[in-house]
Amino acid sequence: MIKKISLSLLVLTLATSCVSKKIYNELENKFAELKKENRKIADENEELAKTKTQLENDAATKKAAFDKLKAEHDKLQADFVVSEKSLKTLQASYAALEKNSNESLQSNMGKNRELLAQLEAKEKALAAEQAKFNKTKSDLADNSKRLSELEGMMAAKDASMKKLKETLSKALNSFEGKGLTVEQKNGKVYVSMENKLLFSSGSWAVGVEGKKAVVEVAKVLGDNPEISVLIEGHTDNDKFAGAVGQIENNWDLSTKRATAIVNILGENQKVNKQNLTAAGRSEFSPIAPNTNPEGKAKNRRIEIILTPKLDEISKMLNEF
Repeated sequence: MIKKISLSLLVLTLATSCVSKKIYNELENKFAELKKENRKIADENEELAKTKTQLENDAATKKAAFDKLKAEHDKLQADFVVSEKSLKTLQASYAALEKNSNESLQSNMGKNRELLAQLEAKEKALAAEQAKFNKTKSDLADNSKRLSELEGMMAAKDASMKKLKETLSKALNSFEGKGLTVEQKNGKVYVSMENKLLFSSGSWAVGVEGKKAVVEVAKVLGDNPEISVLIEGHTDNDKFAGAVGQIENNWDLSTKRATAIVNILGENQKVNKQNLTAAGRSEFSPIAPNTNPEGKAKNRRIEIILTPKLDEISKMLNEF
């Protein structure tokens, strides 16, 4: 973060004279890094969804295995009962024949020993199946518990972002209809401010009314220090026509505007500066056509993107 702040200060210092090609390239590289980081977060959210699906599939597979083992257990139990009845029958026959002849006695004794051996073997098989059954049941319960915990953590993250969105909407209620919107999507909260609320044409100095809105956002961020914050500056596709030597192009202007918002947020001592990132997107991420004044006005904006940290969820996924 210190490097990012140093880079911003360097850009601001050099911008008072003539911005070199090197500074432009550095800003362009910074934008690519931030874009990569944004994609990484989106990939992590997609990976979490895939992991959840995999866990559900694993649970279904183990449930099927559990049902199969239970059926085998029931069959062995039934066989055991049948064998036990047969043994009792033979024992009764043995008692009756014992009175008649030693030959019959020896024959029945042999059959009894064979049946006893079979019964012992089935008891061992039943015990082994019971152990497998118990192990599968335990594994299934453990995975179900972890899945429930993961789902609970994800639901808690969604709930916290919903609450954050509601808090921001309430704090910024007085700015509705002035080019400011707050919405929740893709597990993040987006605060979008059109330039008519923040800046004069070609300027990166935040106006009085716009600063009030940014200060309200900073108050909410101060109460939520674990939220990562990306501030993006956007322009329309009109070429920059300001004073020569101050701004080189729309890339430069959008970056300076994003940095100006970061500086205001950072004035709040409760805001964690390490969570703040400024990025210039120039004209390359429009939300409306640049073919009419209304569309251009919507595209000239600042977006403050709030993302929850997923360290705990990532740690749990690594334990599976």
